[in-house]
Amino acid sequence: MRNRTSAPTGTTARTPRRLRPALAGAALAALALTACGAEKPHADSSPGSRAAGAGPQQGVAFTEMLRQVAQQCPASAPPQAPPSGPARTSPSGETPPADAVEPIAPTAGPEVELNARDWCASNLHEERVARALWNLADPTPAAVRKVLNDLGYIDERIHDLKQSGTATRFFLDLRDRGGRLCLEGSAAGEQTVVDKCVAPATGPFTPEERTA
Repeated sequence: MRNRTSAPTGTTARTPRRLRPALAGAALAALALTACGAEKPHADSSPGSRAAGAGPQQGVAFTEMLRQVAQQCPASAPPQAPPSGPARTSPSGETPPADAVEPIAPTAGPEVELNARDWCASNLHEERVARALWNLADPTPAAVRKVLNDLGYIDERIHDLKQSGTATRFFLDLRDRGGRLCLEGSAAGEQTVVDKCVAPATGPFTPEERTA
């Protein structure tokens, strides 16, 4: 599904700032300075180490977000096989002309590779991501990442986030419970497009291997 009218490696996880109460006495002040000195390596640590420290909590929150989005969807089921069998007559009983072009059932892509739950959830994810990006006046990679983070999509699941002309392109790895769902997006204000795609069944997410 496309939403046109109105989204891995990531940035650091932000930790809330905490105000320190004033400490009375020289001994307590010295202890406070020692404590600050002990914390400085963490403040100066690399983005990767800070994200790794917050990883488990973010992962739990991400999984819960996926569950909430898909709570109205059916349980996981194998993809439905393409329709087959004899051609059906129209409801009016008229026989189609002999030279009529018969539609070809898809043999690959989301239609046949996503299970029922992922197909349903993909529409909900497309809608919420596209709506959140429609009003983004300047869709830079940093701005798009913030919108996706605010929606609950963690940096570890955001891939190939980069500027392409006036748009920012990205992929979301939404694989869960053995599913293969991913999204491919182009954030460009009211020209934003978000489509479902199919990720590899196992292993790391690689945009080159996904099926559109």
